[in-house]
Amino acid sequence: MKQNDKDTRTKSDQAKKGEEFYYECQNWKSKLWFMQDETIFLDGLLNSYVFGPDTPNLFVRLQDYLERLQKADRKKLKIMQRIIEHEKKLVGIFDCKDYTFDLSFYQKHDALKAEVVSCVQDFQNLKGEIFNYAGGILKKRKPKE
Repeated sequence: MKQNDKDTRTKSDQAKKGEEFYYECQNWKSKLWFMQDETIFLDGLLNSYVFGPDTPNLFVRLQDYLERLQKADRKKLKIMQRIIEHEKKLVGIFDCKDYTFDLSFYQKHDALKAEVVSCVQDFQNLKGEIFNYAGGILKKRKPKE
């Protein structure tokens, strides 16, 4: 194999890997934006008056869920900022004529991926916990006669 063929293949492989990194970042942002929509819904639910007022520790539980939602939202925003910074570095690498991804870039990408997965999973667990609790204490409507 000629050196030029190897260089072309390597550049082609690097370009393909760069595209994969880019699309993965877009996927992460999409998941986090969807989390934002769900957070707005959950916040509205927890601040509504649809719960039976005679529920023991209602206020304490709702406050705990609201605080945990805020904490999850702050974590999401920090991760979103890290993704944006990661994308800027990715674009910077693309702008170079002979770009290559070094081991540290792969490691940072994988670490960020693990953070996104953890954040989304933690949020899904919180959301499930809120729905399980809220479903059992919603005000019961009296049937119309």
